[in-house]
Amino acid sequence: MAPFRRTRSAAARGEAAMESAAGEEGKAAPSLPLATLIGRELRGGGSERPLVRYGHFGFAKRGEDYFLVKPDCLRVPGDPSSAFSVFAVFDGHNGVSAAVFSKEHLLEHVMSAVPQGIGRDDWLQALPRALVAGFVKTDIDFQRKGEASGTTATLVVVDGFTVTVASVGDSRCILDTQGGVISLLTVDHRLEENVEERERVTASGGEVSRLNLCGGQEVGPLRCWPGGLCLSRSIGDTDVGEFIVPIPHVKQVKLSNAGGRLIIASDGIWDALSSEAAAQACRGLPAELAAKLVVKQALKTSGLKDDTTCVVVDIIPSDHSSTPPSLSPKKNQNKLRSLLFGRRSHSSVGKLGNKSASFDSVEELFEEGSAMLGRNFPSKANSSPSRCAICQVDQAPFEDLVTDNGGGCCSAPSTPWVGPYLCSDCRKKKDAMEGKRSSRSTACR
Repeated sequence: MAPFRRTRSAAARGEAAMESAAGEEGKAAPSLPLATLIGRELRGGGSERPLVRYGHFGFAKRGEDYFLVKPDCLRVPGDPSSAFSVFAVFDGHNGVSAAVFSKEHLLEHVMSAVPQGIGRDDWLQALPRALVAGFVKTDIDFQRKGEASGTTATLVVVDGFTVTVASVGDSRCILDTQGGVISLLTVDHRLEENVEERERVTASGGEVSRLNLCGGQEVGPLRCWPGGLCLSRSIGDTDVGEFIVPIPHVKQVKLSNAGGRLIIASDGIWDALSSEAAAQACRGLPAELAAKLVVKQALKTSGLKDDTTCVVVDIIPSDHSSTPPSLSPKKNQNKLRSLLFGRRSHSSVGKLGNKSASFDSVEELFEEGSAMLGRNFPSKANSSPSRCAICQVDQAPFEDLVTDNGGGCCSAPSTPWVGPYLCSDCRKKKDAMEGKRSSRSTACR
């Protein structure tokens, strides 16, 4: 995957375009009070937190899509400077229970995995690990309910210009930035399209094939057996093999000061529209209207074959305007629209697959797509030796202790610390995911 690169020239060009638009008609920019200038200097000038505007829309066919919008979260209670926003889409299957449970508990589990009393930089650095832990704990807790439904989950955390996305399944998040360059921030976990996931599932003991009808005729997409699920990662799905995992693909990027637009949607959108078609359908429009147009364009293309849910999030520099580009004065409208969501040049158009496009206005901070547990978890110095690194549950001393060192239970207090502590449930889950324990589930979907 080509690395993302940060360039200051893009931000500088954006600021110049804004100044040019503001100065149109030959009018001088109004002078600012000294106190305002000093305040900006103390706050770091262009580093002020952006405005976050959002909209959502959808049509239901089965009623299994759910979404989460929490724009005013606080990392530190009572401290507005610690604000961040969370957006998510859940696409359930075989019922709504897993989607509803994930909507209600996933964020809580993610936050419980973040170390307490840390600053913003440390919070952003800890967030990818916390997302993995939160997804797994949500899956374990739901499976204890004994219900068979499952769900995709795409969770997006926006903190300033930093965007962190964790996803399992095929609900997708794309980023549309300055110049109209589009990037996928998620990876589709469909067995039909993801060769790496097919290889992982078969290596772990699963079988990947199409539905076999009488007479030997194979139909439909590739599925994993036992279970018959066409996704390789999900939350829930207690009736399928343990090689269907809840470990999310996690990506964290930092946008330039020009901001950008996120489009988060279920597969009812992406089965009808390419990433570029979805972005082009709503460029230059406010987020709420943009979400409606994306859904309507999908329905126009393929009809209502599945639940269609779309959440659009605009990250707008605070010194521009709270008014979206499409609502700016007509004489400045084209320049402002081009600044945030302008057309992509023909030379930058490329095939969008599971790999993200490389573009100048975004810096990649973190990416991990491994489906194996035990990676990138906090060290002993950052977490309690008796707290599970995955589900974040504290255990009593010497009660069911398991460390991720390839061994079994620890029976003596002198046992040296080797890896992150895992409780017995999470260790069993980890072993099963790595093919160390076979699943006897034979349910078919």
